[in-house]
Amino acid sequence: MLEAGRSTGSGAAWRAAVRRFDDRVELWASARRGRPLLDAAAKIASGLGDHGLLWAIVSAWRARRPGESAQALRDLAVTGVESAVVNAALKQAIGRVRPDRVDLQLAAEIVPVRAPTSASFPSGHTLAAFCAATVLAERDHPVSTVLLFSAAGTIAASRIHLGAHHASDVAGGAVIGVALGWLGRRRT
Repeated sequence: MLEAGRSTGSGAAWRAAVRRFDDRVELWASARRGRPLLDAAAKIASGLGDHGLLWAIVSAWRARRPGESAQALRDLAVTGVESAVVNAALKQAIGRVRPDRVDLQLAAEIVPVRAPTSASFPSGHTLAAFCAATVLAERDHPVSTVLLFSAAGTIAASRIHLGAHHASDVAGGAVIGVALGWLGRRRT
């Protein structure tokens, strides 16, 4: 667990650095909460990341091209299966507690958002988003690649804005997601 246990030396220093990082990002994010448009955008982005909705839409869009449907289906399967299995295993093994949302100040419920119930590390939305962006990125279409990674970054930022994750959960999810996506690309 990231914040559990008494440690000395580099382990304690590492945990203190992670805590400082999380605290600084949280301070920055909390100053931006409560703005109706920003809160709604974060809720929409997070909702598009729920259960891989955005990545299913992108894969369906790709599948419309002649000869691309089988690859699009494989890409979606790699993204969904790999990210879900790894995310669940890491959440169970690490068991990090989510941020305290008691004092979370968001604008009125313009867009509903599902309350998270699993452990915090890694951010599953972020892991899946960066895994999908990596798997779906096309070498010959740099603009679509930029859009995919921009969408992944927006989903990641939304998780911090909504108080669903610590910043280090999101950073870890992004790194793990890219690594899984890279492995998935090599297999398809």
